Amino acid sequence: MSAVLQTRNLVKKFGAFAATNDVTLNIEHGARHALIGPNGAGKTTLINLLTGFLEPTAGEVFLKGYNVTKLAQHQRVKRGLARTFQINRLFADMTVLESVTMAVCERLGFGWNWWRPVGRHVAAIDEAADLLASLRLIDVANEKTRNLAYGKQRLIEIALALAAKPQVLLLDEPAAGVPTGESRELFETIARLPHDVTILLIEHDMDLVFRFADRISVLVNGALLTEDTPEAIASDKRVKEVYLGEAIHG
Repeated sequence: MSAVLQTRNLVKKFGAFAATNDVTLNIEHGARHALIGPNGAGKTTLINLLTGFLEPTAGEVFLKGYNVTKLAQHQRVKRGLARTFQINRLFADMTVLESVTMAVCERLGFGWNWWRPVGRHVAAIDEAADLLASLRLIDVANEKTRNLAYGKQRLIEIALALAAKPQVLLLDEPAAGVPTGESRELFETIARLPHDVTILLIEHDMDLVFRFADRISVLVNGALLTEDTPEAIASDKRVKEVYLGEAIHG
């Protein structure tokens, strides 16, 4: 495999506080890579730096070998980087199919005129329906998103991100607030995504992380403590001391 997303000596300071401290990561093509660590470790800050939501104090971000450090968020999306957020950002009064079709049309350049006339965008509607089918959402395609269980809403947000056809998908706590039964179904669906989509996720449920990830990076106080396979991370004394004991038992 080759690295599709990289950081080099990435730093983000807020005043004298370093929320991200000299982080170098290499996310391999096709990886299922998890980013874990205690609250306040800098995980979401790092995701915000990767996506361009925040500008780094120092360091660089590379996407498929191209330096995207100075690119805006929408430019990174066009280059193949998409994300979800800890809190859903959905169109509550739209149906599921309408929401995903709008996202497909946005990628195709139709913008906010995606519905006029609908007949011109049959291919976009078909693509949206295929995407919903792949995520096991086709049975709720005509339901308004506000009426769905929270686990389904999280999947819809992932569908919106996938509509951009990303090569790298960043998932910021996809199971947050989702009941246990729904979260397992959510991760089973994510695990079935094709491996031409590289996934980097933040997640606090260690059972889900160890079931899903093939590589884990551990952040502590904004710095990279270690990175390894799930098996090695589970037996790492340093990780147990600063995080896993609390995450599993506390």
